[in-house]
Amino acid sequence: MAKPGDALLFSTVRRDFRPWLLLLNAAVATTGGLLLPAALANAVDMALSGTFVLVTVLWLLLLAATEIIGDAIGIVLAASITARATAWLRERLSRRLLALGHPPRFAAGDAVSRLTGDCGNAGGVVVTLMSLIIAVVSSVGSVVALALLDWRLAAVFAVSVPLAMLLVRSHMQLTADDVLAYQEVSGEISARLLDAVAGRHTIVAAGIADRESGRVLQPLPRLASAGGGMWRTQAKMMWRAGLLLPAVELAVLVAAGFGILEGRLTPGDVLAALGYTALGMGIVGQIPQLTALERTRASATRIAEVLDTTAPARPKVVRGSGIELRHVSVEGALHDVSLTIPEGAFAAVVGSSGAGKSTLAAVLGGLSLVDAGEIARDGHVGYAFERPALLGTTIGRSIGYGTDADEIQVRDAAVAAQVHDVLIRLPQGYETPVADVPLSGGEAQRIGLARAIVRDPGILVLDDATASLDTVTEAKVDKALTTALPGRTRVVVTHRAATAARADLVVWLENGRVRGTGTHQELWDDEDYRAVFTGGE
Repeated sequence: MAKPGDALLFSTVRRDFRPWLLLLNAAVATTGGLLLPAALANAVDMALSGTFVLVTVLWLLLLAATEIIGDAIGIVLAASITARATAWLRERLSRRLLALGHPPRFAAGDAVSRLTGDCGNAGGVVVTLMSLIIAVVSSVGSVVALALLDWRLAAVFAVSVPLAMLLVRSHMQLTADDVLAYQEVSGEISARLLDAVAGRHTIVAAGIADRESGRVLQPLPRLASAGGGMWRTQAKMMWRAGLLLPAVELAVLVAAGFGILEGRLTPGDVLAALGYTALGMGIVGQIPQLTALERTRASATRIAEVLDTTAPARPKVVRGSGIELRHVSVEGALHDVSLTIPEGAFAAVVGSSGAGKSTLAAVLGGLSLVDAGEIARDGHVGYAFERPALLGTTIGRSIGYGTDADEIQVRDAAVAAQVHDVLIRLPQGYETPVADVPLSGGEAQRIGLARAIVRDPGILVLDDATASLDTVTEAKVDKALTTALPGRTRVVVTHRAATAARADLVVWLENGRVRGTGTHQELWDDEDYRAVFTGGE
């Protein structure tokens, strides 16, 4: 039965020429493996007859060498193909996850599970398929070889074929659902675990570690059930195959014995018949590969689920002076917001918790999708966050992350963000590895500011990006930004009255709507506005 991920697996197989090399190598090695029992039979008959035929010995050695060398080449090719296919899948999945935008459509832990485990499983599809193809070809070739030895041997073996196919079919059917369930529950546990790790300090402070552990591990019974189902199915297949193979070998051996008595077969032929019987039943022995195939298909289904998810339409952005929002709505956050921020203005976005400030900042910065409305702005956007993620190998490259900024530009941005003095005191200065830099919340925020400044944006959006700075340092940063980025439009989400007082324009949000706009002094007469900063006191 076809699955949604099968088309993706087909694309993975045909995107590269290397699977054809692997197939060619497999064809040569498999041919050698099929000829080997016959060559071994001739060598045995030669030894029993007391003669020595050099060609027989050389032919046996050549076939053995062909199979050994073919296996070695196959291992190298398989590793290369798997690595390239996995990388290709991860690139496609990463691009799609990024294209789906904010808020994320898939939980962070689940997305990581798909990127790592599922892409790794699906990337091995070529090797898995090749193993199964080789097993099938070997089985068919063995039947033909048995028929060439004695049609009676092939007839005896043919009786086992329907039983073998029934075993394979039932194994794949019984395994499919358990494998998919196992992959899905693994992703769910990963998502819960990542959430718990991110909030570990809060969990410990609240004294709910045991309760959170229970929440993270709650899906384990379903994981155990799916895993147990896979193992039970595999165990059932193993003992059935374990009984079938010796039964078939015994039947072929009995038939070959009669052939010796009647003078139709030699002792070497009997040895070859047993070898071909084992090769012919090889498909039944591919239980791990059959399970791997179902795991691969389940993983591909999970990847295809992301790739087939339709990305919401990006907000329509037209060129304009400054920033203008026209009837913009974001479900659950913003409602029919119309707003104009003049070019070069310093705007402060204020409001109580849950008013929609961060969502508005994300919309202004192009990080959040909108359900309705239009955005007009001119110039690219630089963005700084309350909790910036410091990416890059060194602290200097973290500031210049995603740009071609040189050392001077990085240093100038750090000076403007009031963090240069901190960085030059590090053991290796700007070349200090990010992992070795002990930063306070305020220092991390200033590095995030420097990262936004170095991009030389036309519009700068700061989402609580100075919340951890004291008021004096924040004022210095504000002055430095004015100097470093003169004439730029700035939008700052803030909870501080002092910051709002310095702004040219204050946007007051309440319940996702614009309650008012104007200067801080103009809005201060409103008791509700004052309550935004005083908490209602």
